[in-house]
Amino acid sequence: RVGGGGDDVTDAAAVGREAGLEPAPRDVPAHRRATLLNVAQRPSSPSLLPTRPEPPGVGSNQTRHTIAMACAASLFAAVPLAAPVVIFKLTSDFKEDPSPHKVNLGVGAYRTDEGKPWVLPVVRKVEKSLANNDSLNHEYVPILGIPEFTHSACEIVLGADSPAISGHRTGGVQCLGGTGALRMGAEFLRAWYNGTNNSATPVYVSAPTWGNHNGVFGAAGFTDIRSYRYWDPAKRGLHLQGLLEDMENAPEYSIMVLHACAHNPTGTDPTPEEWKKIAEVMKKKSLFPFFDSAYQGFASGSLDKDAWAVRYFVSQGFELFCAQSFSKNFGLYNERVGNLCIVAKDTDNVKRIRSQMEKIARTIWSNPPAQGARIVATTLNDSALFAEWASNVKTMADRVLLMRAQLREKLEKLGTPGTWDHITQQIGMFSFTGLNPSQVEYMIKKKHIYLLGNGRINMCGLTTSNLDYVAESIKEAATGSQCQ
Repeated sequence: RVGGGGDDVTDAAAVGREAGLEPAPRDVPAHRRATLLNVAQRPSSPSLLPTRPEPPGVGSNQTRHTIAMACAASLFAAVPLAAPVVIFKLTSDFKEDPSPHKVNLGVGAYRTDEGKPWVLPVVRKVEKSLANNDSLNHEYVPILGIPEFTHSACEIVLGADSPAISGHRTGGVQCLGGTGALRMGAEFLRAWYNGTNNSATPVYVSAPTWGNHNGVFGAAGFTDIRSYRYWDPAKRGLHLQGLLEDMENAPEYSIMVLHACAHNPTGTDPTPEEWKKIAEVMKKKSLFPFFDSAYQGFASGSLDKDAWAVRYFVSQGFELFCAQSFSKNFGLYNERVGNLCIVAKDTDNVKRIRSQMEKIARTIWSNPPAQGARIVATTLNDSALFAEWASNVKTMADRVLLMRAQLREKLEKLGTPGTWDHITQQIGMFSFTGLNPSQVEYMIKKKHIYLLGNGRINMCGLTTSNLDYVAESIKEAATGSQCQ
């Protein structure tokens, strides 16, 4: 038997080399190296041989395999390195860029005119109130969430006077942000919609759409994810005819992922009349509306206007899901506050749907976090705090609208090639500039202005101090001569 001392281990390693075996790596603890080598045959060093006979059937090849497996660097050595998440890689590159002129127009978060994150004043006020509330504790909240939060979240998107609310046909499930709400809805639909455990139901997302939509529904088990036409690059606006045609041709009971307002990444929303045409086709084809509402109030400055599409679909008798995020309109990015609002035919259906979602939540996050949901619930259920919050949201929306107007004005004054009225026709945090990949590359590498490869920019990254530089850089990129 190999002893535990350092000299014995060194001798054992020599024996392993004589037997044609690779020694255990030096970073493996001494006692483990000795143990590994102890299983080897060592005919040239009788003093190190086992004291009992070798089990029958164990030969040198099996011994070598045993040691090779035991000494392998990791059981996960074959795992490939995944590509970084594009939007966060962009932010990382921005932070590492030493240029004093650098501008980050990538990540989807609000910034002040000084380029700083903004904690909403009403959120600060509520946080202090909660911190001083000795009646609160850190016990688990219900699996489906804090009732005051889920109810008020549904109420704000559907409207307090919604017939679905008065008819007790709604219910909410607190989730981990808007992403969690999408995943919760996707998991339920894959298991229970259009047949049980049906992964083949087509799921349609807009072309283009938020980068995570495909991933969320794919991870939930859907295998047929398709696109419907949405963006018309020629006119830099909505491709309504293509959208309606694709919905007309979709199989019945397909799932349609719709952006409630402030479409990401294009910033182009249907008008109310266009939404009515979309609803008409979807009703005729029995298509299921799954709204993603990440910017209510943040888009236009009006909570009601930004919820118009969802409310219209409810008024037309649709059963639907609406994934809500409070990251943008409350500035609670790292609190992961989300809600899945369910609208069904009757109370019994809502009860059964939520019962299955409770089982899903139990296996994913079990119980949701409390702090962010408490902030939102407290604000939405107090008239004075609600009014202050609505004012805070309008402050953010107004700054974005101002940056849109000023960017368009500067681009046009500079004589930038192309038309730029789409900048002000679009709405919300993002604008689809129309810059192509080579122009984007020029912006990043030559001008140190960071934006997504599809030309999407975050309007909140614009400030009065960098607006001229960004506009001049866009003009340079758009001329094409610098991009050759």
